[in-house]
Amino acid sequence: MPRTAIATPEEPEGRKGRKSRGRGRANGEGSIFPYRNGTYAAYVWVTTPAGDRKRRWVYGKDRAETHEKWLKLHAEASKGPVATKVPTLVDYLSYWLEEVVVPPDFAPLTCSTYETLVRLYIVPGLGKKRLDKLTVRDVRTWLNATRKTCQCCAQGKDARRDEKKRRCCAVGKCCQRFASERTIRDAWTVLRSALSNAIREELISKNVAALVRVSKPRSRKNKPWTVEEARQFLESARDSGDPLYLAYVLVLILGLRKGEVLGAPKDAIDRDAAELDVSWQLQRVRRELLHRETKTEASDAKLPLPAICMAALDVHEARQKQRKKAAGDAWTETKFLITTRYGTPVDPRNFNREFVKRCRKAGVRLIKVHDTRATCATLLAALDIHPRVAMRILRHAQIDVTMEVYTQATDEKTVEALKRLGDAFKL
Repeated sequence: MPRTAIATPEEPEGRKGRKSRGRGRANGEGSIFPYRNGTYAAYVWVTTPAGDRKRRWVYGKDRAETHEKWLKLHAEASKGPVATKVPTLVDYLSYWLEEVVVPPDFAPLTCSTYETLVRLYIVPGLGKKRLDKLTVRDVRTWLNATRKTCQCCAQGKDARRDEKKRRCCAVGKCCQRFASERTIRDAWTVLRSALSNAIREELISKNVAALVRVSKPRSRKNKPWTVEEARQFLESARDSGDPLYLAYVLVLILGLRKGEVLGAPKDAIDRDAAELDVSWQLQRVRRELLHRETKTEASDAKLPLPAICMAALDVHEARQKQRKKAAGDAWTETKFLITTRYGTPVDPRNFNREFVKRCRKAGVRLIKVHDTRATCATLLAALDIHPRVAMRILRHAQIDVTMEVYTQATDEKTVEALKRLGDAFKL
């Protein structure tokens, strides 16, 4: 009758320090033996990622299952280091966010986004799984469940409101607020990245998330402004004395990103050379405004300033002096080119709100700030900017790409509209 073994977290009691005598084992199994409650256990000596020699245990409901796991462990140990203690996914992701996904290797906004996706989507569905026990089926099931889960219910959004203001999930009226396909793909991408790092740290041998196919959502491109809409928008901002008039000119004429124009310091302007040095950006990360270098070296550029930009700069500086005088002691001197009425930097979120307000006041179609970049090439053509200069502004590597975009508008009505646009900004 086989002897019953009682296990510790590391290995079965009664097996430590004893030489195997082979009782009740098939030939060649060596370290496979009856465990408890009719199950079986086995171990393999492995080299850990730290370089130590330790036993790695596997368990099965019968000898055949245990032997299969034992063979896989042998094969894994023959390829390289094997971890003897594998954390759960939630523990590993916590370590990954604290020690790996940190500046300067990752941008602060990227770190914040990863943490949000891990906390709201990955951990609730997969956090309790042990890292080496996570399967392709687990990941696929998690993705499908996420698509069908109301995030207002899951995250308790309505429940966090004041009791009198609750209107949906907390009062039994599920609002069916599902995660978008873009969000689901982003969460899957973060999981895949974390598991790739676990492979590099030799905790697991394969990335199960990478084996799951996740379709890429179709990007819906909004139609950019026409020349007439852009002219109408900028004229409205200029004529009403909008403090953000220069910012609007720069995002439309130079195709600057929102963060780039708001983060530009005053000394980024070289009046003698008529150039703007684009190398800084302003971002809101959680509750903090960060003034930091642009994301990549490719984003850095010295862009030539067309006459309309220089004219807008003159208007901006003259009006800023007036605003500074009107603000008096409330004025705060900063290094930023674009500021509020009191000299402080403009929060990117507030810029979005002001952009929407200006669209409505100007009576033009509402688009996103980022979509104004698509209008840039047409406006440069309207101002008779040489294609080579436009190539620098648009940051194209080849002139052929610039000309393909630059010469799209050729009909008489468009040419006439472009000429009117150029004349409208002669101050």
